[in-house]
Amino acid sequence: MLERIRLESLHKKVTTVENAVNIIKDGMVVGSSGFTKAGDSKAILAALAEKGKTEDLKITLMTGASLGHGTDGKLAEANVIKKRMPFQVDPILRNKINKGEILFIDQHLSESAELLHTKNLLNIDVAVIEAAYIERDGSIVPTTSVGNSVTFAALAKKVIIEINTEVPEEVYGIHDIYQAEDYPYRNVIPIVAPWNKIGRKSIPVDPEKIEAIVFTNLKDSPADIAEPDAKTTAIAKHIIDFFENEVRLGRLTDRLLPLQAGIGKVANAVLTGFKDSNFYDLTMFSEVLQDSTFDLIDAGKLSFASASSVTVSKDCYDRVFGNLSKYREKFVLRPQNISNTPGLIRRLGVIAINTAIEFDIYGNVNSTHIGGTKIMNGIGGSGDFARNAYLSIFVTQAASKENKISHVLPMVSHTDHTEHDVDILVTDIGLADLRGLAPRERAQKIIDNCVHPDYREELQSYFDRACERGGHTPHLLEESFSWHLRFSQTGSMKKEITTEVLN
Repeated sequence: MLERIRLESLHKKVTTVENAVNIIKDGMVVGSSGFTKAGDSKAILAALAEKGKTEDLKITLMTGASLGHGTDGKLAEANVIKKRMPFQVDPILRNKINKGEILFIDQHLSESAELLHTKNLLNIDVAVIEAAYIERDGSIVPTTSVGNSVTFAALAKKVIIEINTEVPEEVYGIHDIYQAEDYPYRNVIPIVAPWNKIGRKSIPVDPEKIEAIVFTNLKDSPADIAEPDAKTTAIAKHIIDFFENEVRLGRLTDRLLPLQAGIGKVANAVLTGFKDSNFYDLTMFSEVLQDSTFDLIDAGKLSFASASSVTVSKDCYDRVFGNLSKYREKFVLRPQNISNTPGLIRRLGVIAINTAIEFDIYGNVNSTHIGGTKIMNGIGGSGDFARNAYLSIFVTQAASKENKISHVLPMVSHTDHTEHDVDILVTDIGLADLRGLAPRERAQKIIDNCVHPDYREELQSYFDRACERGGHTPHLLEESFSWHLRFSQTGSMKKEITTEVLN
């Protein structure tokens, strides 16, 4: 295993997980690798959770995005986390956040590194970074994600490295490690196409800061891949039909523009829909590469993909990392403040497809909160892409829970993406193209095209009565959250059910 530490002076830093975890003290700020379950700490943070069961230990934890192997939940259960940022998906952690027992900072994923470099966040005491191996200059060859690891390695006072022997050393070369200069000396980031590589292949780190090296042999947690169902298939078809029409109108070509898709079953279904389409030579400039990315590569539809992590099922993981020679020239992994940087998204003309929890009749989108107060996962990178994309598309089902919940509402309970950042809204019912429309036009388009039939008549009534009252963006404030209130009182947004229960 020492062959994976090519700087011999670091051999003496190899130690046990039990010894390494003692470097982390109460009150410290810890920055850990990991982006949507990929390339995350699999030993140190888990051991920290165990340590927290017997010691009074609380840390502020920063990562790229979510962690795998239930690590966030283990840390939350052991009361080790005082503050967490910038993203999470764990139900145990989420519950503690919503109870107010853990503080959570929900950040645009492009901004965390920027805030650290500009000293607008607390200094990183310890960085924990997963590596495939350590180069002769002490630099780190990362594994299946880059995330914020470049910044953590640069700014942390101490560094702990987890060398994961499950990851083949052949991953060398799939990463493009580039760190933009600090303000006010920042230069242009010279990427003009998704396949441009502009940096080095490993993460630079001062070897003197490396306090401990441990070995692990665990694969990333597999992604939860759901087969497309009737609703996600319908959403995918609406989007493909829309793109085909844009080609007919001369706004796009059959190659489209670089695609970005959020993680999850809807995004996976949308991308899978391209397999049977007429589009070809597609590219991606995204955050996460899922199974559908590599399925499209295998189908000859996708020529190149750029992201910050690979989050795939077990079968897909084995297919890709067991045969890297086939895929290594087809994708690249970058730091998330490069994969998500607004300037590049605008320059490349990215088509962004992200998921909404709900949206309202004017096109405002809630992608983070249930009932306006309880965090679900976080904004992730959707805001980075939505505001700067060539096309900003948000998708959700029209209704759920036996149609007791409408996902199209008079007013969203929490706003993450304003109407100004949203071009296209899609549900399984249909698609609303909001470009060039005033608020009243947008509302009617959304009601006609996106609303579940069980709710369309009432939503039309709300809009008509609001228009009679007047305003550029008409609302009945006394009713605007009534659907949310109904659901909290009766378990359904349907008016007739509410009336029955109250009577």
